[in-house]
Amino acid sequence: MAKYHSSTRFDPFVVPAHIFKGRTGSVSGSAVSVNKGKYPAKVKSRRQRWDVRPSEMANKTCNPIRDIVDGMKLTPNPEKAMIALSIGDPTVFGNLPTDACVLKALKDAVESARYNGYAPSIGYQKSREAVANFYNSSLAPLEAKDVVLTSGCSQAIELCISVLSNPGDNILIPCPGFSLYKTIALSIGVQVKLYNLLPERSWEVDLEHLESLVDEQTTCLVLTNPSNPCGSVFSKEHLEGILKVASKHCLPILADEIYGDMVFPGCTYTSLATLSSDVPILSCGGLAKRWLVPGWRMGWILIHDRRDVFGSEIRKGLVKLTQLILGACTLVQGALESILQNTPQHFYDSTTSFLKANAEICFKELSTVPGLTPIMPSGAMYFMVGIDIDHFPGMKNDVEFTERLVTEQSVFCLPTSAFDYPNFFRIVVTVPEKLMVEACVRIRLFCQQHYLPHRADSSELDQ
Repeated sequence: MAKYHSSTRFDPFVVPAHIFKGRTGSVSGSAVSVNKGKYPAKVKSRRQRWDVRPSEMANKTCNPIRDIVDGMKLTPNPEKAMIALSIGDPTVFGNLPTDACVLKALKDAVESARYNGYAPSIGYQKSREAVANFYNSSLAPLEAKDVVLTSGCSQAIELCISVLSNPGDNILIPCPGFSLYKTIALSIGVQVKLYNLLPERSWEVDLEHLESLVDEQTTCLVLTNPSNPCGSVFSKEHLEGILKVASKHCLPILADEIYGDMVFPGCTYTSLATLSSDVPILSCGGLAKRWLVPGWRMGWILIHDRRDVFGSEIRKGLVKLTQLILGACTLVQGALESILQNTPQHFYDSTTSFLKANAEICFKELSTVPGLTPIMPSGAMYFMVGIDIDHFPGMKNDVEFTERLVTEQSVFCLPTSAFDYPNFFRIVVTVPEKLMVEACVRIRLFCQQHYLPHRADSSELDQ
């Protein structure tokens, strides 16, 4: 057996020269070139000039929010401070810090020096056990083997779509819905079909429309509850109706539950997996929103599969896909058990009470603004407002409306064309209350200045 000097660091990617002693090849330092001279002579390149192009995947990758926002003419009124109600990051204004025990858990993990190396690509066993224990219930049992840790909920969604779908397949996504589903799907050659949500029914799914979209190439139903961008929270009865459609057509569900339990006081959240007896569900979640640390990039997939529909292949597929980036941040993994066990209930309650109070301010103030139709949310961090665009001459759609709102009042709301749902805008209700009130005052003033009681005709629209 070969012996190595104790001070020599073994590098598994460099083959020691002695291993090839007596074999055809040449040695240079500690690495070898095997079978030198046995390869055919290099063919002269036909390429006469540089021609480096992006891949098809890169060209197919498009974030609708970035496309629309980057194309907008956003020049705030210099006489008014900018109020951005467009960014889904609860940390932006500094008024919603995470709990002290969450910070302590991360500090302890760093100082322990136990989490500086690579973890298994699906996450540390102990960390996955912590997530399984946190979400385990008699109606939806979980073990560590049912948990995959990811780099944020976004990667969890990407892994789920990728493991279920091939190029040419299609998935069903909500409209309006989080734009990342479409971005991920199209980048890997998977088509999307948009099923309608009904604003007059607090954004419930149009079940008849949903079912009409299913075909032989449909591989997955994506469900967002609570909803981004709508802030809706589905009732138990409505979720059962969705499961009935999925069961009938043998469709697995990707349940985006990143806002799970982040519902307003008086509202009830039901995890989809607790209602499913046969439909396999990949539930995606993470620390980002409920614990107010989106930059920590800690997400997870919970595999609920009571009938073993996925078998071993989907689980193996998820493991293989996690190996592309070798998993979530190990420091946060090291803090995860403490975070889940020790975050006090009053922290969660304080956050949701604040969000509800801001949403109520918005609803009260904007309900009496001419030309606007706000829809009161029940959870998450978002608020949708309809625009009766025909009554705003000179503005053809939600993009132009929100552009003008920035130019004149320095209030930026996200136009919902970014969610394939025109003539609404989305407000993020995480801003400090004082700014929320001021933003509503400015939106009212803007609408009062531009609203015409009668429908604008084509000549007015062109002015």
